[in-house]
Amino acid sequence: MSRMSMFNSPLLLGFDHFEQLVDRAAKASNDGYPPYNIEQIGEERLRITLAVAGFAEGDLQITLEENQLIVRGRQREETERIYLHRGIAARQFQRAFVLAEGLEVTGAELENGLLHVELRKPEPTSVVREIKIGLGKPRHQSTAVAPEIERT
Repeated sequence: MSRMSMFNSPLLLGFDHFEQLVDRAAKASNDGYPPYNIEQIGEERLRITLAVAGFAEGDLQITLEENQLIVRGRQREETERIYLHRGIAARQFQRAFVLAEGLEVTGAELENGLLHVELRKPEPTSVVREIKIGLGKPRHQSTAVAPEIERT
């Protein structure tokens, strides 16, 4: 079964990769662990906060792969403890966020079980460029040259 693409309009040239981004974002949002917030903290600043209780700084890794911010968490296995009940999740996770073009990661901080990742949106710039029109050969004229006939 094929599905209808939202980017199949002939007026949207070169936007094929956006469909892949939407699919990737939909897959990433299916898992609810760890929970997170995204907040605007200024005119040009955003903050992603992940609830990572029980994870130390060394248990977390933040990478930027192309336009995707990926946060991974993996706790070390503790073999000395014997749990009678274990209700606090200690599983590994990977949370991915697709970032808009130009969005910059400016830093990260772990505080009271919350991982804050700071982002900055650049000011939009308007680029106007004039395209020169050149003169070409008329399309209806043939450019082939007839072979010369040798007379004897």
